[in-house]
Amino acid sequence: MRKLLILITINASLFLAGCAEDPIINRLPFVYRIDVQQGNVITREMVNQLRIGMNKRQAQFVLGAPMLNDPFHANRWDYYYSYDPGSDGKNPAEQQRVTLIFEADKLTDISGTMLPNPRPDALPASHQVTVVVPPQELESVGILTRLWRWFGFGASHDS
Repeated sequence: MRKLLILITINASLFLAGCAEDPIINRLPFVYRIDVQQGNVITREMVNQLRIGMNKRQAQFVLGAPMLNDPFHANRWDYYYSYDPGSDGKNPAEQQRVTLIFEADKLTDISGTMLPNPRPDALPASHQVTVVVPPQELESVGILTRLWRWFGFGASHDS
């Protein structure tokens, strides 16, 4: 009877330890935890492109398809992004949320944790740099030909 009681106690304690929110195994330095990324990636540049009066197609082009499209609120689009870097446990989780409200197919309200810049004219202009690389004439020579020339049997020496 005593062995059965000890066995039940050990099993119950292991079961409760497995159900813990932050088990001790997650705090060990050699245990790898994956990065968890969920939802729509929302950046400041994307949100700054939103304008009141846009239609649904334009808003979807800027932010992509909404993560939550509620059938009871067809004119409300919810975008949610969550990133939990699990490998080191030192960096906090990042969460972004943007809600778009439409009326008559026009964007009327933007709310959430990331809002567009109220003065879009104050944004720095993006710079595009074009680099032109002149074409080079490359002699298409195989490795055996290069080796043959390196030993001094060919017309020119490659180094």
